[in-house]
Amino acid sequence: MIALDIINKKKNKIELSNEEINFFVNGFTKKEIPDYQMSSLLMAILLNGMSELEISNLTEIMMHSGDVVDLSSIKGIKLDKHSTGGVGDKTSLVLGPIVASCGGIVSKMSGRGLGHTGGTIDKLESIPNFNCFLSIDEFKNVINKIGISIIGQTDSLVPADKAIYSLRDATGTVDSLPLIASSIMSKKLATGSDAILLDIKCGNGAFMKDLESAQKLGNIMIKIGRSLKKDIRVEITNMNQPLGIMIGNKNEIIEVIRTLSNKGESNFVKLCLSSASTMLVQAGIAKNELEGEKIAKESLLSGKALAKFYEFIEAQGGDVEAIKDPLFWNPSNKIEVLATENGFLEIYDSLVFGNVALKLGAGRKTKTDKIDFEAGIELNKITNDHVKIGDILFTLYSTKVIDLSLIKELNLGYKINNKVISNKIILDKIK
Repeated sequence: MIALDIINKKKNKIELSNEEINFFVNGFTKKEIPDYQMSSLLMAILLNGMSELEISNLTEIMMHSGDVVDLSSIKGIKLDKHSTGGVGDKTSLVLGPIVASCGGIVSKMSGRGLGHTGGTIDKLESIPNFNCFLSIDEFKNVINKIGISIIGQTDSLVPADKAIYSLRDATGTVDSLPLIASSIMSKKLATGSDAILLDIKCGNGAFMKDLESAQKLGNIMIKIGRSLKKDIRVEITNMNQPLGIMIGNKNEIIEVIRTLSNKGESNFVKLCLSSASTMLVQAGIAKNELEGEKIAKESLLSGKALAKFYEFIEAQGGDVEAIKDPLFWNPSNKIEVLATENGFLEIYDSLVFGNVALKLGAGRKTKTDKIDFEAGIELNKITNDHVKIGDILFTLYSTKVIDLSLIKELNLGYKINNKVISNKIILDKIK
């Protein structure tokens, strides 16, 4: 095969065969095909799209470009959940223990955060001694023992996606739905789960800015799953505002514990219970989502989910007593942002909040940056709360002296209205 012939086929809107996609992807991964030719193909895909068959073939080829985790020795339906990236998104750390405490099997591999979105692994690494990088055998043993394990992705998983993504970022081809879908699904399917819940974030703080685009992406990923005999469900959720009331790492662990102790912010709890209900249906534990939500809520109210969270932390070496200690989160600097008028708060751009948290030290601009686990933002008020002049809206935290210009930057992400607004957290569910 000749790379140029394949580029010309896609340029002329002709469907590529499985063999042609395999030749190109594996050739590029092995550095036998140069960057400039892969760049040309990526741009042709961005402009002309891909058929359902092409997307499925691309996903499976990328999935098998490295190791594929075999979880067949674990009995039952293995469940996973993936978010496309959000601000204050600690959902997996609440959702996983709820589902596992109800009898579900949660096997999740997650990544670190980069930019304004925080990674689940970063939050877990803020817990003293927690081991995010178990071997695959240790991963399986923890799942068999307690029904849940969350670890970091290994470098041997989906090397083709790593190679292609870095080029997409440099060539303006990130926002191609076929490339987004195959990237996400190849990584998720390589981790060996039978059923996956995909949380597609939609809004100002998300990659998918509008509902229609998010629905298109969701439907593509469901079809990929179906072609590979996997049960994929999709939730599209509101990312105009951060999730819950904490943005950071240690402070988000505290919010996880508060939520599992039945003291969580109502919209965040609603999202967690909705997601849990879907996963319990996927596991065959609940007949429908109404029953699933009832089972999940009972686990939350009884304390079983919180107990499972502590069991999960301990099983992976984490210091449970440390996260119960009031001094676990102890930032040395803080600044309060006060209301300058009366009315109803509306947070409408979570990207602004994510970027401010990043500058406080809660995230990383490059993969080698070190995170300040104490840094972050607390939302003292949330959307539709009534506020008066002088009320504390938000508190910024860090171990370093906080730049006062961050208050002005944060002002660009919220406003005070004279009435409440519609504020749905779950925008759509697709299966």
